[in-house]
Amino acid sequence: MLRSETAARPDEFGAAMAGLRAYQQAERPPARPPAPAVQHAGRVCLRDHGGGGRPVVFVPSLINPPAILDLGEASLLCWMAGRGFRTLLVDWGAPTAADRNRDLADHVADMLVPLIEVLDEPPVLVGYCLGGTIATAAAALTPVAGLATIAAPWRFAGYGDARETMQAMWRAAEPACDALGLVPMEVLQSGFWRLDPRRTVAKYAAFGRMAPDSDAARAFVMLEDWANAGAPLPYAVGRDLFDRFVRDDLPGTGDWRVRDTAIDPHRLPCPTIEFVSATDRIVPAATAAGLAERRDLMIGHVGMVVGSRARAALWEPLADWAGGLDRVAATL
Repeated sequence: MLRSETAARPDEFGAAMAGLRAYQQAERPPARPPAPAVQHAGRVCLRDHGGGGRPVVFVPSLINPPAILDLGEASLLCWMAGRGFRTLLVDWGAPTAADRNRDLADHVADMLVPLIEVLDEPPVLVGYCLGGTIATAAAALTPVAGLATIAAPWRFAGYGDARETMQAMWRAAEPACDALGLVPMEVLQSGFWRLDPRRTVAKYAAFGRMAPDSDAARAFVMLEDWANAGAPLPYAVGRDLFDRFVRDDLPGTGDWRVRDTAIDPHRLPCPTIEFVSATDRIVPAATAAGLAERRDLMIGHVGMVVGSRARAALWEPLADWAGGLDRVAATL
């Protein structure tokens, strides 16, 4: 990809390679220890990030670690706990080949829903990226106080021409994934690179020009380590994601069923809101579900959670909405 994107620009090839070497050699601070697990459902657990009051369960994507919601000083979880919410995080754990047949419906019905149902009261669900897709299904299966999604795909036809690119990647990788029983993170990451290869090259070239001890360089390393990490997916999840969702758009056409329940985001028995960004390249705005309330942002897929404008654009509106749910419920 680097060669093809810089074929006519040899200086940029050298700059991107220098940036890649600098990234590989950068110092890393010690990893933050995980919050205590308060409930388990097989390999999945619910981690308690503190706070009191109404429980808010954050559901991260299955792709990349959940740490994006608790990243250094830009921790949405810590901030929400300080705002008077009991803040909980779903940790999907690390699947093995024994999980090969655990599809997305299993992650909803057998993993997420049991964690929700042991809480003292129905929580607010907040789902990020594919976690929002999963949280939407859970809200159709069990009582919740409200559902908020952040950059969550639902209408997969909204990916447009990129669907064929993702399908070609899956067709090339699927035989090996089938043999492994898992979809390695490298397969998924290469797909993300192909969504915007020019930007991938440019960001490494720019990093190579940063002062290594600058705040910007440290933030870049932290985010890239998150983006390049993550447990593999069970093979059945990959099959669901690329065949049933990207190719067939089962959620968007109303044909996705979980335990015989058709998942319709417009008929959920709770208040709903979605945060959608017009500049999101990973989950384009055209893929949004169209929940009852919508907030439109102009921040990228990751920036809307951890960027310099995230607090004003996402954190505060999310907390205000969750805090006002009692008033909303009284009008339903």
